[in-house]
Amino acid sequence: MTVYPDQDPADAGVAPAADELAAELEALRAALAEAEARADENRSAMLRAVAEADNTRKRAQRDVEAAGRYGAERLAADLLDVADSLDLGIAAGAGTDAARLLEGMEATRRLLARAFERAGITVIDPQGEPFNPQLHEAMTTQETAEAAAGTVLAVVQKGYALNGRLLRPARVVVAREPVASA
Repeated sequence: MTVYPDQDPADAGVAPAADELAAELEALRAALAEAEARADENRSAMLRAVAEADNTRKRAQRDVEAAGRYGAERLAADLLDVADSLDLGIAAGAGTDAARLLEGMEATRRLLARAFERAGITVIDPQGEPFNPQLHEAMTTQETAEAAAGTVLAVVQKGYALNGRLLRPARVVVAREPVASA
């Protein structure tokens, strides 16, 4: 049947049936309900992910704080042995000959070196090595013909590094070429 531009489609018998409209409306309602259910699931998943990320951040922050507070605990426990040894040496020092006192100090020094080793602390003792400004602090230079210029002649104070990170540079005297006299 042909519908003309000035003719109402209902009059021409082409209007959709009420059953078809009801079925289409029901299909749209079902699609909307399904889309809303998916949106609710996605929102719930997003909220769970945000909460999990927040919990992870808080846990990491607590771990960092705990490491800062208790990270030196193992080193402190090792240093207790050193403190005890020093106390014993001081107590025994009165009325003891110098050789025994020196022996006790050497034993204490070994305890301290062991504690440093377990904590990852290394000694920087550059005697005779080339001067390295990243690890050494030049206190002065000294003319000498016995060592190459730029070599560490003497260590004034040893340096220390913790797991490769410089704690304190070694303070050193550096060799320089003697000035030629005229």
